[in-house]
Amino acid sequence: MSTTSTDPIADMLTRIRNAINVRKNEVSLPHSNVKEAVAKLLKESNFVDSVSVAKAADGPGKVLTIRICGDHEAARITEIKRLSTPGRRHYSSAAEIPVVKRGRGVVIVSTSKGMMTGEAAKKANVGGELICKVY
Repeated sequence: MSTTSTDPIADMLTRIRNAINVRKNEVSLPHSNVKEAVAKLLKESNFVDSVSVAKAADGPGKVLTIRICGDHEAARITEIKRLSTPGRRHYSSAAEIPVVKRGRGVVIVSTSKGMMTGEAAKKANVGGELICKVY
């Protein structure tokens, strides 16, 4: 039986944070296109090793599997935090997109041109909703 979450992205980030805290190598969670886009940006930014989507074994739908780190290495994510919530959306123009840890971290932004990192959004000169910050 699946439970519905009011904030599926926050649920995804919490599952990743919890897996890092108990030193698990991968996380599996229900699939959505938004979660897949966020996970792929984390992979492109070299915070996670791999992202895969498979058919769910126990029913309809798909499962998103995120491999956080290799077998004997530490996770590259120190902190992962949700910025915009369903109760309080956080929008930013291209010029005001924050820089995380002087460029060592990443802000993920949902723009009119799709999900992208804060750096890519600044280059494309588009603002949007700040989804999360990772470093």
